[in-house]
Amino acid sequence: MKAFYDRFDRHDGGAGLKARTTHYCAGCGHGLAHRYLSDAIEALGIQDRTVAVSPVGCAVFLYYYLDVGNTQAAHGRASAVALGHKLANPGSVVVSYQGDGDLASIGLTEILQVAQLGAPLTIAFVNNAIYGMTGGQLAPTTLLGQKTTTSPRGRDRTMGQPLRMAELVASLDGPVYVERVALFDAKQRVRAARAIEKALRYQVEDRGFTFVEVLAECPTHLRMSPLDAERWVRDEMLPVFPLGVKKDLPDARWGEWPAPRFDPGPILEALEAQPPADDPPATATRASGGLGVKLAGAGGDGAQTAAALVARAAIAEGFDATHIPCYGPESRGGTSFADVRLAADEVLAPEVPCPDALVAFNAPSLARFAPALAPGGVVVYDSAVIRAPALAPGVRAAAVPCARIAAELGSPLVKNAVALGALHVAAGLLSEATFVRTIREALARSAALADVNVEAFLRGVRAAQETYTPPHP
Repeated sequence: MKAFYDRFDRHDGGAGLKARTTHYCAGCGHGLAHRYLSDAIEALGIQDRTVAVSPVGCAVFLYYYLDVGNTQAAHGRASAVALGHKLANPGSVVVSYQGDGDLASIGLTEILQVAQLGAPLTIAFVNNAIYGMTGGQLAPTTLLGQKTTTSPRGRDRTMGQPLRMAELVASLDGPVYVERVALFDAKQRVRAARAIEKALRYQVEDRGFTFVEVLAECPTHLRMSPLDAERWVRDEMLPVFPLGVKKDLPDARWGEWPAPRFDPGPILEALEAQPPADDPPATATRASGGLGVKLAGAGGDGAQTAAALVARAAIAEGFDATHIPCYGPESRGGTSFADVRLAADEVLAPEVPCPDALVAFNAPSLARFAPALAPGGVVVYDSAVIRAPALAPGVRAAAVPCARIAAELGSPLVKNAVALGALHVAAGLLSEATFVRTIREALARSAALADVNVEAFLRGVRAAQETYTPPHP
């Protein structure tokens, strides 16, 4: 089998015959599914174009055997990773090989979204009604009455009905071919081999998304002999998971899409063409070790938008910068804060537990985060809504009436831009020109909105210059 490796590298370092046999349990269906996938790849002449994606679970060992491009994905994410491969390299033939616990449980959202998109890639879904590798727990496909380690008395209705993935996927608009096959006798194995080859051929012909569900035996967790496990699949699984083609659109065509460009040249040229920023203040140039800023307030105060602008401005000046948002459950009125970290070289830890600078839009945020300020840190707070706080020795404060200034400008929502102006003065954070340019770029679709935000920023600068006393050098 040319699509198989000549020797299977395995953890036990097998030699001789052991180096050419699978590690799967006796009677396991994965070995046959691997064989039919290999046969199809060879028959279609696509070995050099094929990328196989396998996640956590027994399915992960596919990379031991198939001599194609291989990627291991996190649990449940194989179909999403497969889509990334296909979009990045449209000429590739991508196969996502997944088990039932992986695809139908933790990966359910991924498979449904990828299937609905309909891009030409192939899913080989092995359904043995159990979490095989991780201890034999209840899977989404476990039958009613079936005993597992997490349903020792058998699956009942309180645990939900088994998911019929082939029918579910076929009901979506995106897929062009969906079939369920089995492995319990020679006739079914021939059909399974044909279905897998057909699914790959449809992808090669650029028809669209294809999905083959394979009912497979797991003698280990069924505690049966291989022959008895085959009978169990035939007698117990087929009434729940009927075989056959669920969808077939042979005339479908996906069509071409532009392949992405990986040449960094145009991006680098665009960056070089940007107007040079003013020399950044001394505080920002000390960011080689990572300078952290936390912005916090109630939902709707604009802390997240301000944080994103700080990160964009830092990147525009050549820093590495990260922005991590954290929202409360409420869309308005709940806690909302964000961490921004910038560094001259590379941000190694984006979280900001001890900020160098804090912007607080309300009293609860100030009370929560001010005690964690780094020694010599600075806090900017909205003095229109917060009384003068008691701060730790060495912490500097810039009190600016952000809400009042925003109201005077006729736009209460721009108080976050006022706060950014005050932050610029108090923390020596980046240059004024960079902040102004970043605000205008972010609001390029509305000149009026950009103007009022820039004016709010400049008003914040002036207010902080009038009230803030910088430390002695």
